[in-house]
Amino acid sequence: MKVLLADDEVTITVTLADALGDAGHEVFVATDTDSALRLLEDATPEAVLTDVRMPGAGGMAVLQRSIELDPKRPVIIMTGFASLAQAQEAVELGASLFVQKPFRNEALVSMVETCGRLRELERENEQLRARLVAGAGFEGVVGTSAAMRAVFERVRTVAPTEATILIEGESGTGKERIAQAVHQESQRSDGPFVALSCAALPESLLEAELFGHEQGAFTDARRARKGRFEQADGGTFFLDDIDDMPLGVQVKLLRVLQERTVERVGGGESIEVDIRVLAATKAPLRELVREGRFREDLYYRIQVVPIELPPLREREGDIPPLFAHLLERHSGGRSYDVNGATMRALERYPWPGNVRELENAVQRAVALAGDRSALVLEDLLPQDPRWRSAIEVHEELRPLREIVKAAERAHLERTLEATGGHRSQAAELLGISRKVLWEKLKEHGLGREA
Repeated sequence: MKVLLADDEVTITVTLADALGDAGHEVFVATDTDSALRLLEDATPEAVLTDVRMPGAGGMAVLQRSIELDPKRPVIIMTGFASLAQAQEAVELGASLFVQKPFRNEALVSMVETCGRLRELERENEQLRARLVAGAGFEGVVGTSAAMRAVFERVRTVAPTEATILIEGESGTGKERIAQAVHQESQRSDGPFVALSCAALPESLLEAELFGHEQGAFTDARRARKGRFEQADGGTFFLDDIDDMPLGVQVKLLRVLQERTVERVGGGESIEVDIRVLAATKAPLRELVREGRFREDLYYRIQVVPIELPPLREREGDIPPLFAHLLERHSGGRSYDVNGATMRALERYPWPGNVRELENAVQRAVALAGDRSALVLEDLLPQDPRWRSAIEVHEELRPLREIVKAAERAHLERTLEATGGHRSQAAELLGISRKVLWEKLKEHGLGREA
């Protein structure tokens, strides 16, 4: 570890520097304030040992500057003229330790190494938090399950490349958000992100939206218009629901992917476009290829790198963090409570509509909560037989201690009934002492000692 030692006493700078060096640290020595301040910036030490009194402004100035440059860097103040007020001032400014001279060099070395270990732990915690944030996904994409961590890892691996990506997943799994994450993690992040759903438009309008049109190309085409491919020039174009793209448009899309040129509807000029294409499908394209509803050559062109999004029912452990994220988004700044039973029921529900259905459920529950601060399961799950099983199964699965206690009480009642309430006989049948029986009866509220 790099250590700045600032002190104008030669005996301290020599002996303490030697002790720190013997312990494996790289030591930078300053004998006045100005030198110490320069070394703070030039040497970037990881720990600072400074005397309070030395030529120049002194150790408190070194402490203040160190905190300004790196608030987390440990600073140990040394002084031969210690006072409680001075120590308090140093700690309030951010000093890690305040040591009075004389001291043993070994003690100072130990303090430096302790501070170093604490700083290393802080770094590890920061790295861990960064990994957890990474595991939580990207903006608007939350998940810590193994399935989603695999998705995040793949996104970060392929995003910096120019590879065409096919995002596969059921409706509501967040395919467009993953496409946006790829764009944000790519070298095109400063360029436009343009999205279009093939399911939203009929074939004639879809072609015009994709490729644009010249003036007079069709009725109401009063002026030339750029298509989505041109709008995405220099950035990323996301084609959602490509499984709904008509075969006629598929042929023209194939040419765009091969040549990176487009022709507007009603025009003959080839326009070059610099785009990266991402596509998404909610249906297995291989099956559509076998059925003749999707071109095989286009399939292989867009499926360079597949990213498969798991349905919510297969994302074990993701419901609570997702719920919290969506609640924060839609709560309007209010605080709402959700009890453990409700959350466990939500985890058991299959969520056929995936994340989109969960988001709608959160919005509905918040809207129906009124003045209540608690969200109830009846408002969160749909009013059909599917959600009832989630509650009923949960109600059956009570904590083990509750089941054991209920069974014990029932057995005590049957035993007392069989013995006509005779405690000694009941204790003998149960194989316990009369005192233990009395304690059990008291615990279960089954009457007082006779």
